Amino acid sequence: MQKGVVDFITLGCSKNLVDAERVMRQLEAAGWTCVHDPEEPKGEVCVINTCGFIGDAKEESVNMILQMAERKKKGKLRTLIVMGCLSERYRAELEAELPEVDAYYGKFDFEGMVEQLGTPGYRNTGIPKHYERKLTTPAHYAYLKISEGCNRMCSYCAIPLITGRHTSRPKAEILEEVRWLVSQGIKELNVIAQDLSSYGLDLEKRHMLPELVDEMAQIEGVEWIRLHYAYPTDFPEQLLDVMAKHPNVCKYLDIALQHCTDHMLSLMRRHITRAEQDALIKKIRERVPGICIRTTLLVGHPGETEEDFEELKAWVKEMRFERMGCFAYSDEEGTYANKHYKDDIPQEVKEARASELMAIQQEISGELMAKLVGTTQRVIIDRIEGEYAIGRTQYDSPEVDCEVLIAVTADRIPVMGDFVNVKITKAEEFDLYGEII
Repeated sequence: MQKGVVDFITLGCSKNLVDAERVMRQLEAAGWTCVHDPEEPKGEVCVINTCGFIGDAKEESVNMILQMAERKKKGKLRTLIVMGCLSERYRAELEAELPEVDAYYGKFDFEGMVEQLGTPGYRNTGIPKHYERKLTTPAHYAYLKISEGCNRMCSYCAIPLITGRHTSRPKAEILEEVRWLVSQGIKELNVIAQDLSSYGLDLEKRHMLPELVDEMAQIEGVEWIRLHYAYPTDFPEQLLDVMAKHPNVCKYLDIALQHCTDHMLSLMRRHITRAEQDALIKKIRERVPGICIRTTLLVGHPGETEEDFEELKAWVKEMRFERMGCFAYSDEEGTYANKHYKDDIPQEVKEARASELMAIQQEISGELMAKLVGTTQRVIIDRIEGEYAIGRTQYDSPEVDCEVLIAVTADRIPVMGDFVNVKITKAEEFDLYGEII
């Protein structure tokens, strides 16, 4: 096939993004030009990297496929390829319903599209390591995926059905990738996995996350390490000592807790009690002073009573999480909840509960952010927009958390990727304002 431009459209999570970046690097080494998330697709080939996690994400993915299929019908697109979680989960159905797609790839065979696009033997095109990627994030940060899959089998979650059992990457390989990323100018590593807590259990039957992070932190050039998606059950507590020890390990932990009542934690198959969960949160805050805990909660799961929800609201007020998101339950075929429970809570009730929790969190966030006024924070600059340089503190992950807006003056124009010390002068519920000192 004649080589030209490939438009990549990535939907879903940062784990999906890493997959897209890997295959883009291989295609470019084979002579293609890859464009990621173009404002207006113009390539002869379009690859849609789909999400299949919950209803809204699946709908977004299908709508994007239909949109690009229409473009193909009009002769504006030569080849349409779909990869990722949706096609991993529903490949047979998609092939039957959307035959205008030229090829479907899942989560683990997507590298085959390089051969499909007319480059047999692409592994000999000069790519030394499979983890090398075409980085699509700003030049100073990247995502680092350390494992795939999940063994937890929570009642509501389709991830194990899509990605299979938890599989850790070898530690040496990850550290080699970290060194490569640093050589590309990366300063901030956002470590991602569906279940960070289980890293290493399949390799050596022990928790290896603490030593992995400890060794990563000692690599020259690594300025920030941020950890995403820990699991509370069987949490590797030695990690807290590593976080407290290294200044370049951000005082930030994304740990999805989902609920607080024993009734709901049991129905959700979380294998933890409220007392155990509360004790873990207390331990995290005691052993890593000043840590920012980010969590996610799920409301409207089958069986959630008004009493459960009232206790959840009171718990959120008590815990005062620095960062929190909330989702309404989505009944996903094949999950334990779909097979064994009745989806008995009306959608409007689910959404109302989610909105009520987020209103509580907005007030908490506003109070916590206000306490930062007058403090000096180390901030990394992500971009310049008009009269502001926009960055983040160590307590904020890209795209999902709070930002710091810094007024740009003629004598102080920060550069993207620079670290600057900023005095916080104003706070809103989800943003800070400051000036460089």
